[in-house]
This record gives sequence, C-alpha cells and structure tokens, in this order.
Amino acid sequence: MLPLETLLTFITAAAILAFVPGPDNLFVLTLSAARGWRAGVMVTLGLCTGLVVHTTAVALGVAVIFQQSQLAFTLLKAAGAAYLLYLAYKSFRASPEALGGAKAGADRHLALYGRGIVMNVTNPKVAIFFLAFLPQFAAPERGSVTAQIFLLGAVFAAVALACFSTIAVLAGGLNRWLARSSNAQVILNRIAGVVFIGLAIKLATAQR
Repeated sequence: MLPLETLLTFITAAAILAFVPGPDNLFVLTLSAARGWRAGVMVTLGLCTGLVVHTTAVALGVAVIFQQSQLAFTLLKAAGAAYLLYLAYKSFRASPEALGGAKAGADRHLALYGRGIVMNVTNPKVAIFFLAFLPQFAAPERGSVTAQIFLLGAVFAAVALACFSTIAVLAGGLNRWLARSSNAQVILNRIAGVVFIGLAIKLATAQR
C-alpha cells in the first residue's frame, strides 16, 4: 500500500524522533536506570500501546477535537500533569529496596505497563503531533487513507518500541552498578522525582 521509498523515509523520521530527548524516552531512561531494563521495556510497551490509541484517534478524526477545543486539550493535559506529579511523589517516597531491578518482580510488570499507557494517552501533544505527522505520508490515490494511517501508526509504534527498548537496555546497565549502593539508589530516585515534576510542568504549560 505504501511505496518502499515513502516507508523508508517514514521509518527514518520515526527513529530520529524516538531518539530526540523528550518526555517518553527520558521517562524510559530514568526508570530503567532506577529499576532495571525490564522495567523500562514494560513501560515502553505501555507507551507504544498509547500510540495505538492516538493512531486510532487520528484515523477516526477524534484528535481534531483536542486541536480545536481548548477545554478538551486543557482537561487532558491537566490529567497528564497530575499523574506525573503522582509519579514524582512515589519516587520521592520510594525506599532504596524498591529501586533494584531484581526487587521489582513480575507482579510489578503489569503496573509499569499501565503506567506507560496512562502517561502517553493523557498527553494531548502526542495526539496533535500524530494528527500533523501521519497524514503527510498518506495519499488518497493509494487507497483508504484510514488504512494508511493505521499502518503508519503501527510502524511508528514498532520503531519507537525498538528505539526505546534500546535505551532501556543501555540504561539498565547503570542499574546493576547503582544497586550496590543504597545511597546512589536514593539519589537516583530523587532525580527521577525531579524529572517527573519537570515533565508535569512542561505538560501543564503546553500550548496547542
């Protein structure tokens, strides 16, 4: 459905965007360093599931609401900022034992996955970005634009999954070193809390 040249251009652009410092990959980096690469990958899976939601919103035209309605945009970003502040609170309150990758067992994986979904879905900037970005690579002469949007969204999610997982694995190596020191773990968790507060402020002050 999509020409190879168009698809390769899209994949290249998606990979560059995935590695450019932003709220999502910074979240994955910080969490992986604090809790290990498995935690980062689970959050990444959640973030990419959120991208599926945004893709569906663009394909069905729902994302236009957040672009045109200041109230809808404000309510969603307020929810996202509140959630990030909650994560900051949890980070500041966490004990050193909660930071080690080995201590964050399988029972935490579902919670981390859900955390990634909530963080991504409650960011209206992602919906508006997809609304502006995905249609650039779709063309009516190639068939259903809706089908093309879904395909592009799936490809973007796959690229983000690969790139963010790479970040998680690399940052997870730092976790093995930090796990030896409870003081280092506490400091890293405080840093994570500050990062979450910064992301909350950035989202709360974002404009359409």
